[in-house]
Amino acid sequence: QVQLVESGGGLVQPGGSLRLSCTTSGSILRPNVMGWYRQAPGKERELVATMTSGGSPNYADSVKGRFTISRDNVKNTVYLQMNSLKPEDTAVYYCNGRSLLRPYEYWGQGTQVTVSS
Repeated sequence: QVQLVESGGGLVQPGGSLRLSCTTSGSILRPNVMGWYRQAPGKERELVATMTSGGSPNYADSVKGRFTISRDNVKNTVYLQMNSLKPEDTAVYYCNGRSLLRPYEYWGQGTQVTVSS
């Protein structure tokens, strides 16, 4: 049974920083992709950043240069460092994991990030 548990969300002022963490219990067959998606009220869920088990990152244009994804494969944890946060970054952030060898994926429960003064 694979479970993804996020932490690190909260309220931050514009220009501030937050770091999200997502720890996987169980294992997702490699090669795999771990990443972060977000969903703002009234909007569809969108990709924020992903990273393969080999370490290749991918970012949405809206977060390039501000967010950094990383992963610790020993700790089964993926991180999202968010800097220079903007009000439009406000959303529920979801961790996602999927094996490139299997047709299904896993989601965390989500963590709220609110950027407001």
